[in-house]
Amino acid sequence: MTALELWVLAIGLAMDCFAVSVTGGLLMKQPKWPVIFKTAFLFGLFQALMPALGWLGGHSLSHPIRSVDHWVAFGLLAFLGIRMFRSGFKTPESASAGPDFSSNRVVFALAVATSLDALAVGVSLAFLGESSPAGILAPVGLIGGMAALLSFAGFTGGLFFNGLKKFNPELLGGLILFAIGLKIFIQHLVEGL
Repeated sequence: MTALELWVLAIGLAMDCFAVSVTGGLLMKQPKWPVIFKTAFLFGLFQALMPALGWLGGHSLSHPIRSVDHWVAFGLLAFLGIRMFRSGFKTPESASAGPDFSSNRVVFALAVATSLDALAVGVSLAFLGESSPAGILAPVGLIGGMAALLSFAGFTGGLFFNGLKKFNPELLGGLILFAIGLKIFIQHLVEGL
């Protein structure tokens, strides 16, 4: 894998983390830096961990992972997205806050959902003949670092747009989460044809 291919791969995998983080920033009334740093760290950690696990699993995990990863990611993101979208139509008194990014459970579920494709990438690295642990350190590190960086940037962007008047972050955030889940689902269906 060339350096350019590695950068494109890392950015591509991190874009889902970026979009979900924009949603997190949209939901915040004011910056919650510990939550932002925790989420960016966990998104980066899972994006780095999953290709390493995929590489370890190698050939034996390729088919089972590819057959269900899109369903899991779509289910988690669609559930959270629809829930948030619906809360955007409620009156302020009855509206829920959408996914609570300060909840470790929510952040963990989103980290898993956005990193399942990275698991398949790790399996692909094993298929490409990368046989030494040292050989996957650069891809794993770059993927994780890019995911953490773009997650932080996404939160910052979401916070900026959240400050605009007459802007409904729950509606937009719900659509973003649902769209990411749908994109993952459709990608895997098309790849299966």
